[in-house]
Amino acid sequence: MFETADWRALPPEEGKRREQRALDALYEVGKLLAGGGDAERLLTPALRVLASFTELQYGLVALAPSEHRLTAGAAAGCRSRLAAAAEPGVPPALAEALAPVFDGVLRTGVAAVYKDVIAELGADAAPAGLAAETTAALLAVPIRAVDGSGRTSGVLAAYRLQRCGEPRMLGGDLRLLAMVAALMAQSLRAPPPTVEPAGAAAPPAPAGGQPAWPTGLVGANIVGDSPEIRGVLQRITKVAPTRAAVLLRGESGTGKELFAAAIHRLSNRRDKPMVKLNCAALSENLLESELFGHEKGAFTGAIERKKGRFELADGGTLFLDEIGEISPAFQVKLLRALQEGEFERVGGSQTIRVDVRVVTATNRDLEAAVVTGHFRADLYFRICVVPITLPPLRERRGDIPPLANAFLDRFNRENGTRLRFSQRALAHLAGCFFPGNIRELENCVSRVATLSAGPVIDVDDLSCVGDDCLSPLLQRRSEGSEEAPAPPGLAESEPGPATSPARDDAPPLEDGRRAAEGSTARSRQELIDAMEKSGWVQAKAARLLGLTPRQIAYALKKHGIDVVKF
Repeated sequence: MFETADWRALPPEEGKRREQRALDALYEVGKLLAGGGDAERLLTPALRVLASFTELQYGLVALAPSEHRLTAGAAAGCRSRLAAAAEPGVPPALAEALAPVFDGVLRTGVAAVYKDVIAELGADAAPAGLAAETTAALLAVPIRAVDGSGRTSGVLAAYRLQRCGEPRMLGGDLRLLAMVAALMAQSLRAPPPTVEPAGAAAPPAPAGGQPAWPTGLVGANIVGDSPEIRGVLQRITKVAPTRAAVLLRGESGTGKELFAAAIHRLSNRRDKPMVKLNCAALSENLLESELFGHEKGAFTGAIERKKGRFELADGGTLFLDEIGEISPAFQVKLLRALQEGEFERVGGSQTIRVDVRVVTATNRDLEAAVVTGHFRADLYFRICVVPITLPPLRERRGDIPPLANAFLDRFNRENGTRLRFSQRALAHLAGCFFPGNIRELENCVSRVATLSAGPVIDVDDLSCVGDDCLSPLLQRRSEGSEEAPAPPGLAESEPGPATSPARDDAPPLEDGRRAAEGSTARSRQELIDAMEKSGWVQAKAARLLGLTPRQIAYALKKHGIDVVKF
C-alpha cells in the first residue's frame, strides 16, 4: 500500500533533522493538550503546532457520531458525513471526497495512506491551491478510545506535500501522526457525566466565584450561579431524564446549544450521539437531505448514499437550532418524522425508523408565527412540550464576572498569557448591556485581552471606556432610536450625591453595584464642575467621574447642559 521506508533511509543529517522536528512537535502538542480546558477547542491549535514543526499540513480531526464532535484545523478542514454539523467555508466536494477515507478508518481501525491523492481519490480530495509540480499524500490514523474498549472514536488525518519525483518515505510521518492521535485521545477523555436528583439545588459557588455544578453541566461549559440561571439548570435537571421534547427559547447568544448539550449529558441517552443542525443555514432542499439523507443518484452530486441527521442521532439526541426558520412546506415533512419516528431518504422508498429525542431552539416568537400561519400549530405543540426560556445576560448580571474570568482563562491557555481582570474592570463589565449576550461578552474579553498592554486588565482598557464599543449602536437600532441609551439606572433614578470610587479589593458583585450607582447618581452641578475642570472636554470629564464618554454625553443632554466651545 505504501513504502515502509522512513527517515532512517535518508541521509544522516536529513534524517536527524526530521526526527528532531518530530520530537519537538510531540512535545509542543503534548504540552498544549495537557494544559487543561476544553479539549475540543485545543484540537485546532494542536494541528497548527504540528504543521509548524513538520511537513504534515492541512490537518483535520473527525470524531465519530457517538462522540458528537468534530474539529477541523490548520489551513484546511472538512466535515465528512460523520459530522454532526456543517463547517462554514469548507467546500462540499472536499467533504464528499474524503468521507470514504474517514468512514473506512473509523470502521476498520486501520490507518490509511494515499501516496497521490489526486490519482487515488480524485481532484476534489486534494487541498486547495496545490501547485502543478506538487503531489499530495494523505495519511489518516485512528483515534482510539482510552476506556479499554479498543474502539475507534475518531480519525486524525493530514496531507504531506511533495515535489513530483521526490521519494515518498511516509513511514516516519505515519508513526508521528499515530503518536499525536494517542495524545488527542488522552485529551478528549472525560469523566462520565453524573445526574443529580431532580429536585437538587445547585451547590454553592466556591470562593473563586465558579459554581460547582454537576459533572454533566461542567462538561457543557455552563458558568453561572445567579438565581435566573439556577432556575434554568434545575428545570433542565428535571426534564433531561425524560423523553419530553424541549424547546429552548431566548435571544441570540444566550447559549442555547450549550444548554441542549447539558440536556443530552444528563439524560439516559448520554452514551449515544448528539447531532446538531442549524435549520437557518440551509435551503429547504438541502435541509431535507441533511435531516433525512439521500440515495445515490437522488440529485446531481449525490454520488453515493448518505445518512441523514435523524439516522446519525438514532438512540440519541437531535438538536435543531433556529427551528422557527423552516418553511411551511418542510414543516409537514418534519412533523411526520417527529410524530411517527419514520421517514424516507430523498430519492428512496424504504421507510426508516429511528428513536430520537428532539431538542429545538429559536429566538423567534413562535406563538405569533402560529397566529399568522407561518408556523404550523401541530408542529408547535409537538416541539414545545417543555419550553425553557434562557435569560439574556443583562438579566443575570451576577454571572458576568465569572463568565468574563472563564473566557479570559481560556484565552490565557490558548495564547500562553497570564492576564487577569481588576475588580473595577469586572464591576464595569457587570454594568454593561450586552445586546449580543454571552457571545458578545466572549468577543469583548478576547478583544481586550488581545490589546491589553499589561498583566492586569483595568477599566481604562475596556472598549466601552475608549468609546470603541458598538453595543450602544446595536441597542439603539434594535430599539428604533438614534439617541444614546441610558446607562443602567440613569434614566430611572433621580440625581443624588456622588458615590466614592470603587475599591479594587471589593468583591465583584458589590463593586458592580457601586459602579452602577456611581454612574447614575450625578447631580447637574457635579457634571458642570467636572466639565469646567476638564476644559469642557467630555472624555476628560468622563474619566474624572468614572463614566464613559457616551454616558457623559447622555447625562449632559438629560440635564440640559450646553457644552461650552472654545
